[in-house]
Amino acid sequence: MFTNKTVLVTGGTGSFGQTFIQLLLKKYRPKKLIIFSRDEYKQYWMAKKLKKYQSILRFFLGDVRDLNRLERAFSGVDIVIHAAALKQVPALEYNPFEAVKTNIVGSQNVIDAAINATVSKVLLISSDKAVHPINLYGATKLCAEKLFIASNAYATGKPLFSAVRYGNVLGSRGSIAENLHDDGVKTIEITDGEMTRFWISLDQAFTLVKFALKVMVGGEIIVPQIPSMKLKDLLQALAPHASKTTIGLRPGEKVHEMLIAPEEATRTYLFRNYFVILPDATPNGKIYQTYQKTGKKLPPSFSLESHTNKRWLTDKQLLKIAQF
Repeated sequence: MFTNKTVLVTGGTGSFGQTFIQLLLKKYRPKKLIIFSRDEYKQYWMAKKLKKYQSILRFFLGDVRDLNRLERAFSGVDIVIHAAALKQVPALEYNPFEAVKTNIVGSQNVIDAAINATVSKVLLISSDKAVHPINLYGATKLCAEKLFIASNAYATGKPLFSAVRYGNVLGSRGSIAENLHDDGVKTIEITDGEMTRFWISLDQAFTLVKFALKVMVGGEIIVPQIPSMKLKDLLQALAPHASKTTIGLRPGEKVHEMLIAPEEATRTYLFRNYFVILPDATPNGKIYQTYQKTGKKLPPSFSLESHTNKRWLTDKQLLKIAQF
């Protein structure tokens, strides 16, 4: 799939982008790999770290808000993974239009640039916060999903646009696991001890994206079957000796998250390790034929929520996948 292909990752200096690029270089030999981001400092350190691959690496400084820069970067590209986003919930509640400009307008720019450059496949990295959103980050991710899925109606088969949707990433920059796995932590502020979240490792996110790029036919949202864990259990595992203080929910924060809403269940199919949500607008016959043959139809009342999830993360599993 990646051999002799030109691959571009927006937000390529973020936690997911760095992991994806390192694993891609380790396991495959693309023709060219383009890291598109606005962070020159991180690009500098990535270039040093990946020096032995410099012949196929290209570092593009740019912002997804800038369509002209995207169009230049997308020239000759086969596959785009759109991971660029503003995602810190409290910060975006205070700076709402910045989220709109990057996560919504930026996503539309990626779509337009990909169509203009006739890219083959474009995959959006989405979030469980896009489902029944109550914060601006989630609302912008919902809009990005809608934009990507609808784009298949006027892209005439090239590019194909799809999305993956998953929960919190263990080991990502600024994640709770990264912040708390420190022997020096003495006191921890807990928003709500009963809070639950879906958890996925960076390696698992890479595997999911690779799988989605392989099977996508355009218009689907692929959701992995991943475990949940209570916040209080995660804190106890990562910082067992620290004292805990409950402070209440932060602006825009939910107690529990959702990966599949009941309203999506009637068009969702279950496979061994993942779900596929089919589009409800402008559906093409090919996508339904592809998944109806091999997938299991879900009951109409089904939902995938972090507190009623059948899969739960143990302390041992947590520490293993967080790579501690």
